[in-house]
This record gives sequence, structure tokens and C-alpha cells, in this order.
Amino acid sequence: MELVFVLDCRDPDGLADFWASALGYERGGYEPPYVPLTDSSGKGPRLLLQRVPEPKVTKNRMHADLRITDMDAEVARVTALGARVLRGPFVDDGWPTTVLADPEGNEFCLIGPPETERS
Repeated sequence: MELVFVLDCRDPDGLADFWASALGYERGGYEPPYVPLTDSSGKGPRLLLQRVPEPKVTKNRMHADLRITDMDAEVARVTALGARVLRGPFVDDGWPTTVLADPEGNEFCLIGPPETERS
């Protein structure tokens, strides 16, 4: 069994550059309605960006949590790529968290190590 995540979007070809850079993934070519993204190390799941006709309207039912080590640096990096901060940073049950949206409004979180692991 292979786990593959699919992200609905209006412009998969345009959004692929954001997610490939944000995740450090390699992007494939646009083969309607998909653009595949893969982890070159083979450790992470594949991500397929799928063209859909409707815009995103409500909160995602599933989102990515990206575990990072430096919140300020990662927020700066992904916002420079086109993300926008929705909330945070704040601490959620000991975990520093910032909620962001990709250029089409799909939510994801940057999660830092808990205070107990940083000491």
C-alpha cells in the first residue's frame, strides 16, 4: 500500500511550484488534471495537485503539519514563497504552531519542537 495525498486546487501547475519549494519535493509535469510532487529521498508520501473547477470555500478537513526547527526562519521562508499567516505563532499543548495558507488558501501548519525538547 502506498499513501498518496491529493490536494484539490484551481491551478495545479502554478501551485506546484509553491508546494515543491515548501516541502523540498520534486515536481513532475502537468498531466491534466494532476501535477505530481515526490520526495527525492523516497521517504515522504507523494502529493498530487488536482485541478478542480470550484474555488476553496471552507476550512480544510485535513491539513499538513510541517515539523520544523526554527519557526521564524520557516515562516519567513514559506511566506516569501507565497504563503500567508492565518494565526500565530502560538503554543498548542506545548508545541509552537503557526497556521498558514498556501496561495490558493489551503491551510497548513508549521510546528516547532515542544519546549521540553528545546531545553
